[in-house]
This record gives sequence, structure tokens and C-alpha cells, in this order.
Amino acid sequence: MRIAIAGSTGLVGRNVVAAAKAAGHDIVELARESGVDLTVPDGLAERLAGAEAVIDVTQSPSLDESVATEFFTTVARNLGEAATAAGVPRAVALSIIGVDQMLDYGYYAAKLAQEQAVAAHAPDPHILRAAQFLNFPGQMLDWNRQGDVVTLPEMKTQPVAVEEIARLLVALADGTEPRPRVELAGPKPEDLADLVRQVAVHRGEAVTVETAVESVAMANGACLPGPDAVIAGPDFATWLAAQSG
Repeated sequence: MRIAIAGSTGLVGRNVVAAAKAAGHDIVELARESGVDLTVPDGLAERLAGAEAVIDVTQSPSLDESVATEFFTTVARNLGEAATAAGVPRAVALSIIGVDQMLDYGYYAAKLAQEQAVAAHAPDPHILRAAQFLNFPGQMLDWNRQGDVVTLPEMKTQPVAVEEIARLLVALADGTEPRPRVELAGPKPEDLADLVRQVAVHRGEAVTVETAVESVAMANGACLPGPDAVIAGPDFATWLAAQSG
């Protein structure tokens, strides 16, 4: 099977490429590094010629709601219309668990807008809503640190390995996973602040972690999976123990 992967050079994209190749599929990489600007529709249908599915794991250049919304919806429209023109029968996009409940959190509102654009423009749209990545607490430590203080949104999450996300995206693309909408999470619910503290200890960094309610739904568990979610991969403590300091 020939699968086009939009955002193939990013963290998730590299893992999707590896998972698709491991499953025996041929790959078409769509990224700036391969000469493709997904915000511009010109020539995109030709790139998708012969593909039997397209997976969108593109990442916005900004967390700002308006910038992210413009990016995600533009890419979703361009990919969807190009896939339709090229006769690609299926499209898959990566989203986040609970985005429809967290419209008060800008980036997640942008991801919901992406889902809606995929549904409006893509052929046979499939959506994977995943929990936060296992490396997300480390990113939050780096992004939200001012001196020795880290300020975070209150969040309950059930983080999952990027490799598991990649495998399930490929399964949605090749039909191994038949459901058009799927949630994916790791095995254990966690508190984001606790995870960030664990990362800091693992790195040998002395920080104070503070939290604030940035989204009421997020603080109340909107990022946790529902009862029909796929549960896969290691829990956070097991994963962190295997990482270098």
C-alpha cells in the first residue's frame, strides 16, 4: 500500500514513516524538507498520485490559537482537496483527546477546527485522538520555566508513547483499525504537575512546580480517554526510567 505522510519529518511523522515501512507500505513524504509546502495547494495533487491513504501529522508553527487555526485548517483543506482530486480513498489525521470539551484552551480549539476541516474536505476521513505524548511533561518543563519556577495548567492526562500513536495511525490508514474515530492513551492516569516534577528529579534539576486552572474542563479530566479507547504502551514511570538523564 502507498501512504502519503504529511509532516513526515517531525517527531510523530518520523515514527509514522518507520511504522508504515515496518508494515510493508510504500511511503510518500510530504514536508518542507522534501520540497512540499502544505500551506500552498499547487502541485499537491500530483504528489499524491497513486497514494491509497494520506496521514496528516503536521504541527503548527505556533501555539497561538489564531495562528494554529489558520495553519491547521489551511493544510487540512489543501490536503483534502488534493487527495480528492488525486483519487486517494482515505485520509487520517492526528488530534487530541477532549478537544471538543476545551474550547477555552486556544491550541486545542485550533485542533478541533482542524478536525472539522478534515471532515469537510478529506475523502473518507478518519481521526485519531491521542493522549499527550510521554515526552510532553519534559517539553512543558522546558517551555514553562522561568528561572527555578515552572507554571503549568492543571491537567489530568494518560500519556502514551509516540510509537503507539504511529502504529495506530498506520492501522487507520491501511484499514487494520476499522473505526473512523479512535482514542488512544497509555495505561495510567496521571497529574501533569507530578510528571513534570518526576522529569525534573530525573534530570537533576531543582524547580518549583506551580499550577493554575487554564481550562476548567482540562483540570477536571477532559484529556482522559473514554471507555472505548485503545490502551497501549508503557506507563510514564517505566518510560522515564529508560531515558537518559
